[in-house]
Amino acid sequence: MIPATRALLTACLLLFASGAAANDFTLEDIQGKTHHLADYRGKWVLVNFWATWCPPCLEEIPELTSLHNAHHDKDLVVIGIAIDSGSSKKVADFAQAHGISYPVVMGDRKVTAQIGAVDVLPVSYLYNPKGEPANYQAGEVTRANVETFIKNQ
Repeated sequence: MIPATRALLTACLLLFASGAAANDFTLEDIQGKTHHLADYRGKWVLVNFWATWCPPCLEEIPELTSLHNAHHDKDLVVIGIAIDSGSSKKVADFAQAHGISYPVVMGDRKVTAQIGAVDVLPVSYLYNPKGEPANYQAGEVTRANVETFIKNQ
């Protein structure tokens, strides 16, 4: 790993560890299903904040869908949280039109308080299989980046 990349990753890890609100969350998706971080013990959990109007968010949706589809039955799940994106119907229609296969939650202050700061979009929080904060990424993530991070843990 390039030293600058390692330093950036370390800084992100420290930022995430200090910025995480709690080691558990309770989120209800637009289908009415409740998701608790504790329900996913034994799996990595990637929580991604996004918006329907955010171009970088739209670019990462296929990556997150691919990541979720490849891993959700075994070792990783993705949960998307739509911020400032209109009604739940609008978000559900958008998710269907864009082939989003992972759970989508409507974001608000109560939701962000459980996960962490959302200063930019997209932003992702990664929890390890023990339910502990493992990484934080402001900006786009890719399937390859997440898989490489997990592989190196």
